[in-house]
Amino acid sequence: MAFRDLHQPGRPLLLPNVWEFGVGALLTAQGFPALGTTSLGVSAAAGEPDGHPRTLDATIGLAWSLSTLDTFVTVDIADGFSADPGAVADLAAVLAEAGAVGMNIEDGRADGKLADVDTQCALIAAMKARVPDLFVNARTDTHWLGTGPMSEALSRVKAYGDAGADGVFVPGLTGAGDIEAVVRAVELPVNVLFSPAGPSVAQLAEFGVARISLGSLPYRMALAAAVETVTAVRDGRPLPLTPPTYADVTTLLPT
Repeated sequence: MAFRDLHQPGRPLLLPNVWEFGVGALLTAQGFPALGTTSLGVSAAAGEPDGHPRTLDATIGLAWSLSTLDTFVTVDIADGFSADPGAVADLAAVLAEAGAVGMNIEDGRADGKLADVDTQCALIAAMKARVPDLFVNARTDTHWLGTGPMSEALSRVKAYGDAGADGVFVPGLTGAGDIEAVVRAVELPVNVLFSPAGPSVAQLAEFGVARISLGSLPYRMALAAAVETVTAVRDGRPLPLTPPTYADVTTLLPT
């Protein structure tokens, strides 16, 4: 089965997002057929701002390490680390060589604004021209950044599909009507970001969603678990979770 075959409306791919090898190995052992990376997790682990160009090497390195696992890997490249289509296409080729089968690229920018539609379409088209088999998931941040109405989100996902995107992603959508509107607007797999306060996985399936990303949630939950573990030891409380053993982890690592 190809990675794109996992994107089935009504039977969505639940995509865990990871920031380091150990978490990816453990999730692969749990049977998840695909993993994504999270730019926030990778950036925070490197001590850099989310999606900063200085995290490029860490992003590529993570792709290389995850590609040794028996799972599909798709890489979050934030805004592409460049506004130059040639540079973004080069990155797509590097990540494909590292074993990535997909990439997630967003139109949100560090200044809180959205990229020009034509500019973003040029990046998507360049990636597909360089690596035609790459599953490009085109994300629009209209709702994530609160910078546009629903009509803006719909026009952008349509444009990105026309530019060659294989799937579209609108994080921040939680209403059934809005999600279903995106599903109707494009003949492409629609990706949404899971929110504990939003629809359940079963409800998202009913809306016709084909992919559900967990984004930075696993990373943020790991931070919460680490703090709770340390404070529990300090305060003499029971540990909140039963962790894998040392041997459990070492058996997942490369020899």
